[in-house]
Amino acid sequence: MRERHLPLLVLLALGTLASASAPTAPAFKLITHPDNPVSTLKSAQVAAFFLKKDTTWEDGALVLPVDLSEGSPVRVAFSQSVLHKSVNAVEAYWQQRIFSGRDVPPTRRASEEEVLAYVREHRNAIGYVSISAPESGVKVISLSD
Repeated sequence: MRERHLPLLVLLALGTLASASAPTAPAFKLITHPDNPVSTLKSAQVAAFFLKKDTTWEDGALVLPVDLSEGSPVRVAFSQSVLHKSVNAVEAYWQQRIFSGRDVPPTRRASEEEVLAYVREHRNAIGYVSISAPESGVKVISLSD
């Protein structure tokens, strides 16, 4: 009797694995000030901005990345998708940079509303918010690989 159910269990397990590894759409969107001429960025460039490995836009202006707080599910999605790190790993990265006197982390805001306000106020800002966040007063940037 057990042997009859084995193929079904194998199929269920394979289906679970397949759905767990299937790519999903990002749970965030990148935003910048409407006057910023950038409309598309590669994921690697965005990661460089948020890890401050690259600090200027093409026109030489200083990039102003803005992060959500550590507990934000949107930050978790952004960190995993773009930075390829957990939020804890990103925090450890910044602790090392701060301790060595090399840099400080991006500006941090507690809510999406605060991220949107920051980006609206700073032409060179780049941030991320949930897909459902309003787009009024900001420009959504396309993310490419």
